[in-house]
Amino acid sequence: MGIAQELFRTHGPQYLERFGQAMPANHRKAVQAIALCRSHENGATVYQCAACGEHHMTHRSCGNRHCPGCQQHKSYAWLARQLERQLPTHYFMLTFTVPEPLRAFLRSHQRIGYGALFEASSGAIKALAQDRLGADTPGFFGVLHTWGRQLSYHPHIHYVVPGGALSSEDRRWHGSSTGFYLPVHALSRIFRAKFRDAMAAAGVLGDIPTEVWAIAWNVNCQAVGEAQATLRYLARYVFQVAISERRILRVDDTQVHFQYRKPDSNRVRTLALPVMEFMRRFLQHVLPRGFVKVRYYGFLSPSFGVPADEIRARIELAQGFARKASAPEIEIEPLAPMRCPHCGGELQYRRVVLPRSRAAIGIGRTFPDRGAQAATHPLGAGP
Repeated sequence: MGIAQELFRTHGPQYLERFGQAMPANHRKAVQAIALCRSHENGATVYQCAACGEHHMTHRSCGNRHCPGCQQHKSYAWLARQLERQLPTHYFMLTFTVPEPLRAFLRSHQRIGYGALFEASSGAIKALAQDRLGADTPGFFGVLHTWGRQLSYHPHIHYVVPGGALSSEDRRWHGSSTGFYLPVHALSRIFRAKFRDAMAAAGVLGDIPTEVWAIAWNVNCQAVGEAQATLRYLARYVFQVAISERRILRVDDTQVHFQYRKPDSNRVRTLALPVMEFMRRFLQHVLPRGFVKVRYYGFLSPSFGVPADEIRARIELAQGFARKASAPEIEIEPLAPMRCPHCGGELQYRRVVLPRSRAAIGIGRTFPDRGAQAATHPLGAGP
């Protein structure tokens, strides 16, 4: 049992008893999924040793995208696909961050707010690319990232952008300079205006502090050369969660001790949080059900009509074939075969044993129903 799973299995019932009635359903589901991951309540897979014939059973993982113990292999597979799709041009990373006074609203309106962040920021890039690059179709993808290094709530979107755009008029690649893509002050103003329009359309503009519209919204544009280093950086956020198992040092009866680094520092520090506060900070990064946190736009969209090879050819032609995309430097190793603990023979899949209903195995007693005593859930409070 992993340390995060043990934490949620031990302290989850207390958290749900205090906040179960007030907390969002997706938070409750995440607590239950993590607690039951790789346990008998989650079902099992039966294998048989090809050598000695012995049968073995392993408990199934929960598959929840917020579970620290799941989906590591998916991160590497995603990174490999993106590296294979690199284009023979320079890249930029654009980061759109919301101002601090807006964060409480976003925390309590996540589906509307996060969707508007993508819509407003991507719309700002498209609008300025047309004006500054003379081409109407940039291509880029964005990753929503909501946590800081101490699990604080800090929503922002990272975009990886090839340095240029395609024109539907002359069908050519219009490249940017290697050190400058788009003006960040103009991006900031358009980003803020488009987000405000989206909130007005959703009927929630009155719930946002008016000071939000009077301050600058932070947009950063960084030239990164080739995309490999940036893709490796972002891969950590595509399938992983707010904190990994390796950062959690220990959990005692009252506190969780974990490691972190401050920005621009390599010094490893340790922070101790009360267990309930640690769980609150962790759960505020659980996304709404079905929300897509990685989105592709323009000529990088899967629905774009021009094949990737033709896009690559247009870029090479515009640059005089002076630049080639570097070969990917990552290999996805196949998962090692499971071995019999008795003889070392390879285990072969036989069947899945489905779990019994939660009522039958007493999950309702371990994790109280929403009607149990509940405090006000602190989703909108704290860092």
